[in-house]
Amino acid sequence: MSDSFYIEVGSAQRSHVGERICGDIFLSEKIKEEGRTVVVLSDGMGHGVKANLLATLTATMALNFTKEHKDAQKIAEIIMNTLPVCSERKISYATFTIIDIEKAGQTTILNYDNPDPLHVRENELMKPDWQKMTIEADDQTPKEITACTFKLLKEDRIVIMSDGITQSGLGKGRYLLGWGLENVEEMLLTQIKDQPDVSASKLSSLLVNKAHANDEYQAKDDTSVVVVYCREPRRLLISSGPPFEKDKDKELASLVRDFEGKKILCGGTTADIVSRELKIPIDDTLEFEDPDLPPVAYMKGIDLVTEGILTLSKTAGLLEQYGPDSDLGKGPADLIVREILESDEIHLIAGTAINVAHQDPNLPVELEIRRSVIKKIVNILEQKLLKEVTLRFI
Repeated sequence: MSDSFYIEVGSAQRSHVGERICGDIFLSEKIKEEGRTVVVLSDGMGHGVKANLLATLTATMALNFTKEHKDAQKIAEIIMNTLPVCSERKISYATFTIIDIEKAGQTTILNYDNPDPLHVRENELMKPDWQKMTIEADDQTPKEITACTFKLLKEDRIVIMSDGITQSGLGKGRYLLGWGLENVEEMLLTQIKDQPDVSASKLSSLLVNKAHANDEYQAKDDTSVVVVYCREPRRLLISSGPPFEKDKDKELASLVRDFEGKKILCGGTTADIVSRELKIPIDDTLEFEDPDLPPVAYMKGIDLVTEGILTLSKTAGLLEQYGPDSDLGKGPADLIVREILESDEIHLIAGTAINVAHQDPNLPVELEIRRSVIKKIVNILEQKLLKEVTLRFI
């Protein structure tokens, strides 16, 4: 992550009608120690399992070679010479687009046979200086690849797509020649103008859904859009547990008070400390939205107040099982998961005072002490959800 902006990556896809497997593959990785973000989209020729395998091979190579800092020409050559070539059409079986964003926002895009990537700044389309490279492949067929480099600024967006988007609607209705890049650009700018802070995920979904509608909801090709959005990070603080030493109570309350972003307190003792030190009353409720958990409470200036270890344990379970089709309820743990999913940076403060209740051998085994539950949450946030996470013990 850059010091000045957060890089949000969102994608949406639809498979060719009748196919359960998508022939487009999207991969993304944040290389934490280098502050880099690498995004890859590959479109395998045709559709179904074969297209998926070829796109997976291409995208995986592209991601790994880019991470190794190989130059654009070298990456393209290796991919071209590894991929099988169609004996009739003499073309490689998969396209690819690679976005490599370095710590200071320096960005390189490499594109082979996908529609032109789009760069939007202040609701205008930028025109990167595309350089053309000719790759001499082993089959003696020269292939043209385009590359550009520019500095990404806060509120910039990059949009890449497979040709299922630009060719949607081909042969019927309004778009006899397909939706086309110009119409995609027009819709993109309209959506950003109407919703200046529209998320990467939502924007990619809007474009894919429009392409699906163009095809009368019978997709003639795999359709994919990936959006990279550079913006102010959405920050969340989760504080749970009293400090090991009682004289640190004031410090804990100050950390909560001074945090810029959303705030969640997990645990009655934690809430009592913050309430006492900051002189903010706690309003308890009888809103039993989850039969397994005590209800939430309210404090001015705090976004959510819940019970502690039980709620965190359930939060960890929900995060572990969370997927695109997951349905979140209104219980305390569900509310924490919602806040986590909508945040980019999650800062956790874990008190290290031992709560005797959690050491009772008669309690369920799952009732782990706070420290291990929080470490489990941190691991899921970093590995599965690719969130920026800090953990502080107090």
